[in-house]
Amino acid sequence: MRIGELSRRTGVSERALRYYEEQGLLQPRRLPSGYREYRELDIAAVQRIRVLLDAGLNTAQIVEVLPCMVTDDGRLLPSCPELVDELVKQRDRIGAAIAELETTRSNLTRIIDNERR
Repeated sequence: MRIGELSRRTGVSERALRYYEEQGLLQPRRLPSGYREYRELDIAAVQRIRVLLDAGLNTAQIVEVLPCMVTDDGRLLPSCPELVDELVKQRDRIGAAIAELETTRSNLTRIIDNERR
């Protein structure tokens, strides 16, 4: 299938699909005309990429973890034990960032409230 059809079937823009290819996340076959040709398996790969992006991973991280991810009954699961430790570290980094932002928001709220008195 060509990029337009993959875009329609996944809901991901052609631009994003080209970016995924640039980042090494997708490897479509190139036809002699230069057109990209995607396989049915690429639909699932794009869906996995989107889930991982939504989970806060960047494309460089996804390149590393994607080979260790499987889909089971519609759920994305790590298949490499060492990957779980890395995902826990990522989750903890996100939690720390959230805590820092909540503190910053509280400090700003306090400043705003003090001004209103």
